[in-house]
Amino acid sequence: MSFQRVCLESDLIEGVARSFQYCRDGVKREGLILRAAHEIVAFENACRHLPVSLDGGTGDFLITDQNHLICHAHAATYEVSTGLCVRGPCAGLSLKRIPVTISKNEIWIEED
Repeated sequence: MSFQRVCLESDLIEGVARSFQYCRDGVKREGLILRAAHEIVAFENACRHLPVSLDGGTGDFLITDQNHLICHAHAATYEVSTGLCVRGPCAGLSLKRIPVTISKNEIWIEED
């Protein structure tokens, strides 16, 4: 296992998600990271209904009331703190969480 630096903790603004690239199981993937309720969370940027990115590849994530992410394709709505889909065709499923480590203002994830 190796670690990949994603960004600086100070780069994250409450309620604004940003995308990043990483590798898992030998496959290049895209993740999203944000500060939600003063906690930093990261998820795989893939809707649980269809295998499409939540932002439609634009880098512009729809976040309502700073509590929910919305998939551009069909409006599945996910809690930003847990990744749980609370509305839409995949209600009850959760985005795949990516564990983060914070060290000296830097945010890291494990890669393979």
